[in-house]
Amino acid sequence: MERRHKIMLIVALSSSFTLFITLALIYLCRRKRCSKDESWDKESNIEVDDMEMKGDLLRFEGGEDLNCFDILDAPGEVIGKSSYGTLYRANLVRNDSVVVLRFLRPTCTEKVQDVMHVVQLLGSIRHPNLVPLCGFYLGPRGEKLLVHPFYRRGNLAQFIRDGNGESLKWSVIYRISIGIAGGLHYLHTGLQNPIIHGNLKSKNILLGRNQQPIVSDFGLHLLLNPSATQEMLEDAALEGYNQPKSIKTNATNLETDIFNFGVILFELLSGKEPKSNEKANPDRDFKSNAILDHRILGFSNPENRVDEEHILKLTEIAIACCSSSPSLRPNIKQICKKLREIGS
Repeated sequence: MERRHKIMLIVALSSSFTLFITLALIYLCRRKRCSKDESWDKESNIEVDDMEMKGDLLRFEGGEDLNCFDILDAPGEVIGKSSYGTLYRANLVRNDSVVVLRFLRPTCTEKVQDVMHVVQLLGSIRHPNLVPLCGFYLGPRGEKLLVHPFYRRGNLAQFIRDGNGESLKWSVIYRISIGIAGGLHYLHTGLQNPIIHGNLKSKNILLGRNQQPIVSDFGLHLLLNPSATQEMLEDAALEGYNQPKSIKTNATNLETDIFNFGVILFELLSGKEPKSNEKANPDRDFKSNAILDHRILGFSNPENRVDEEHILKLTEIAIACCSSSPSLRPNIKQICKKLREIGS
């Protein structure tokens, strides 16, 4: 009888030990899986707790009040089109507010599982000179909709060429130049990994109060497939941006961003659109137009007269940025330093 009790006790203990081992293994597996998720979050440089998923709408800072119904039923108008998508100005009736909706065609974008980490990263970026991403909607057929704030003052291209006297003032030219550089500096150096803008041009620089530049469209090429990215580069080249080499190699890199920044500086100083042919040389073309003319120095209006040395220094930065050799172009840290020296 005593032997039977011993056997029963051994069986009970063995069962308890087996159950304990099983539970321990389940706990370790779950902990390992959570550890992987935490590692992914750390690599993405985002905090998942800061965003909410409601249906198919991913919301970020500034878009907490958004919902799918408001976005999909918002009356709006087309304000821009490209080979890969359409831009809408939409009125959110419930909030009595205006946003910009960027529709990306499913055939032009990567698969959703390949771009969600990019969307989350772009949604975490906040800088006074960068347009924030407030929401991302994924449709049932793969449609992708990005939600941004609406800026009523338009873009830099319009500002330069609308004949407004403000665009002739040195203080405005300098403020816009250093603001764009600040946004680009954050993209290139302020994150765990650099983000290449990929499509920097005056039309993609919006204006806030006191002509504060706010750079849009950064990192958009990361959501597009290779063929759509190629079309984006070709479209930019037709407008006078991007070197032929970068178009042929489908290349977007830090150096192409610097080149395009130089082209924008030339636009600010000359008031003229970039040339759209492949042989255009911003350095040569700009010199041939006599940079220190009446428009820049303000001879026609004594109140706009500026120090010739400041203009020359900004011109030198633009020329260096547009060097035909990418290795000779300054990086964004060097550019910001030189710009600060001009203002000191």
